[in-house]
Amino acid sequence: MSNQEQAGVLVSQLVDSVREFAGLPECRNAARDLYGSLVRRVKLLGPLFDELKDSEQQVDDDDDLDGLKCLKFALDLGLDLLKAVNYGSKTFQALQIDRTIKKFHRVTTQIEEALCKIRYDRFDVPEEIREQIQLVHSQFKRAKTQTESPDSQLQTDLTMVKMGKDPDPEMVKRLAEKLHLTTIDDLRKESLAIHEMVVLTGGAEFDSSFDTVSFVLKKINDFVMLGNFEIEDSDREKRFARHRSPVIPDDFRCPISLELMKDPVIVSTGQTYERSCIQKWLDAGHKTCPKTQLTLQHTSLTPNYVLKSLIALWCDSNGIELPKSQENSKARRTSSECDQTSITALLEKLTNGNLNEKRAAAGELRLLAKRNADNRICIADNGAIPILVELLSSGDSRTQEHAVTALLNLSINEANKGIIVSVGAIPEIVDVLKNGSVEARENAAAALFSLSVVDEYKVAIGAAGAIPPLIDLLQHGTPRGKKDAATAIFNLCIYQGNKVRAVRAGIVGPLMRLVKDASGGMMDEALAILAIIAGHHEGKVAIGQADPVPVLVEVVRTGSPRNRENGVAILWCLCAGDVECLMIMKGVGGEDVLTELCEHGTDRAKRKAGSLLELIQRAEFGEPVAN
Repeated sequence: MSNQEQAGVLVSQLVDSVREFAGLPECRNAARDLYGSLVRRVKLLGPLFDELKDSEQQVDDDDDLDGLKCLKFALDLGLDLLKAVNYGSKTFQALQIDRTIKKFHRVTTQIEEALCKIRYDRFDVPEEIREQIQLVHSQFKRAKTQTESPDSQLQTDLTMVKMGKDPDPEMVKRLAEKLHLTTIDDLRKESLAIHEMVVLTGGAEFDSSFDTVSFVLKKINDFVMLGNFEIEDSDREKRFARHRSPVIPDDFRCPISLELMKDPVIVSTGQTYERSCIQKWLDAGHKTCPKTQLTLQHTSLTPNYVLKSLIALWCDSNGIELPKSQENSKARRTSSECDQTSITALLEKLTNGNLNEKRAAAGELRLLAKRNADNRICIADNGAIPILVELLSSGDSRTQEHAVTALLNLSINEANKGIIVSVGAIPEIVDVLKNGSVEARENAAAALFSLSVVDEYKVAIGAAGAIPPLIDLLQHGTPRGKKDAATAIFNLCIYQGNKVRAVRAGIVGPLMRLVKDASGGMMDEALAILAIIAGHHEGKVAIGQADPVPVLVEVVRTGSPRNRENGVAILWCLCAGDVECLMIMKGVGGEDVLTELCEHGTDRAKRKAGSLLELIQRAEFGEPVAN
């Protein structure tokens, strides 16, 4: 292809890129100023490329061609950044704003450097367009040398939360307004963004911010639900005590039964119903939406995970236990909203292609499954899951990586989890976890975490021998791999039998090393796992043999609110009924630490600290210390 032909293609691509920038929605999070500035400046480049495309003038200079290539690359990076910023968690974006600022600066620098290579002053374009491009170039040049400052008040409030300060009503109000989380719909979208991020990454992208994100979201959720900024937590508890049956928000009621929804699902009209109610309606032969009376395009039901999460938060705030419900694994949406032709072609290559074709097809399905919910349903409906499971035993490491990652992405859909397990994937995924490449092992761990959300699968995964290789990954994996392993182990250990497996596989030693090494960035995860296995007798014994008390007392003295809570919970499990352990804790200054925690800890931490202080006092007077 000649330089002129390459330039023509690049100019057309740049026209499309600028139009894509212009079509992006408004950003409503902590990065909105950075987002808006980049969109505005790139849009101003549009007239130049439109003119070059329409006039078909010669652009064949090597420097100009190189500049166009660099600019296309920089704009692609910018688009990816803008989409990630706009569709991600608002809370997470605010916590990571310094990192986001650096990313915007890199994109700005690359665009400016690309413009320097394009000698646009020699192009035959109208003078006003040339002046506009010179102005935009100057703006990019200035932006490259400037340092953006985040919202100081927002960062101050978030820093206070990260330091363990329980936000007062005014702080919650500021956070809600600055993060643009002031309505139930805002919270739905935020919850969905967090859900997608956790499931796709196993929590790895959140680093140590996940606890803060969850805590802030819960506080703002309480505020939105109550609709009153002036109620302190203690007053809220009294209010709930007075009203044992709080008013259920209308959005949380099924339009058919008017009861609190346990398993909300969406029909084709976009309305949400309790699954059992709408299923009865459909089974009776109705073809319309009960609320809108519109004809249903199809009768498939889609789980409304975001609303389900919000209902769970509301129930937790109101002291209501939400009964578990069984989802109908056969409820599926049609594949009308995905590229049926492409998926069919990929499955043909996956089944009958040569090694290279299978590898490429698995990679394409991996990306399609990551992109959106419709693709995940469509791919599964076309029978891809059994074929991908077969590829887990492929001798080609890259094909194996693509297959296990595709299954991870597909497992985000609740019904797909059942299909994946039913075709015998768990032992195959465990084998990849043991013997695969670094990337394959990490994604196998994340896939097991995703599947273990279903309680019965926790049992099957543990029985398949997943815990020992997860412990190995926890010790020797990359930072992301360690996070994936930790989240999977934590979820599996919710089942009692897996606690025993983890303890007997030697998990306590690695966890204690991670707690002692704060620089490793895994203390949060290690303490959470220790807290869950300390409640089992074998776990308590194993932890007790690791001389944990001084380390845990230091965690309770200096750790984050969540780590202090987990630390004191572990101490409580160890010391209840053990005078020697209580005296060791007293000897390393535990009483003062517990007293301070009773004043400034979370509610759960205060209760545990108070119980431990009472046990220490009993031990000093020779009274029984069982609790």
